[in-house]
Amino acid sequence: MSKGEATRAAILDDALSLASQVGLEGLSIGELAKRSEMSKSGLFAHFSSKENLQVEVLRVAAERFVETVIAPAIRKPRGEPRVRALFDNWLRWSKADFSPGGCVFIAASTELDDRPGPARDYLVESQSQVMAVMAKAARIAVEEGHFRADLDAEQFAYEMYSIYLAFHHFTRLLRSPHAERRARRAFAALLQRSRAA
Repeated sequence: MSKGEATRAAILDDALSLASQVGLEGLSIGELAKRSEMSKSGLFAHFSSKENLQVEVLRVAAERFVETVIAPAIRKPRGEPRVRALFDNWLRWSKADFSPGGCVFIAASTELDDRPGPARDYLVESQSQVMAVMAKAARIAVEEGHFRADLDAEQFAYEMYSIYLAFHHFTRLLRSPHAERRARRAFAALLQRSRAA
């Protein structure tokens, strides 16, 4: 990695951490320059615009999501063990050190849902891919005979995602000490309804 690439990676680490706390719109070239001990013009040269910076933050977050959640789960046995690993890893994702404010995708989704542009497009694509991974894991569990043959894999992914959203909300906003226990209970019920007889 060149010095320029290392500098850019360090800036994006700081930007991801900050975006998890203040949102993508809260990212400022000035604050990042101060954190990175760079000039504003030096930092701006790496991204050209705030919008490019936002897309790059989402890209880095997506790469880390794959490394933290998806890749370790794929190494688990096919079927229900893999589905369980995806869920367990996802719960840990919301507490990652590099995102002290929680899941940057959830924060960005409320900011970007009605705001067209490259950042929203990237977010929609990445979250659609997450849903596709969850649905595929459910279909594999059907193939392995762990889940019932008539399971709607997209509905399973929708409910799994919904449990995560509730978990994040109850953990981050409501500070509920029971959030993880309730999420695990909801997921256990989803698994029970999905299993083959």
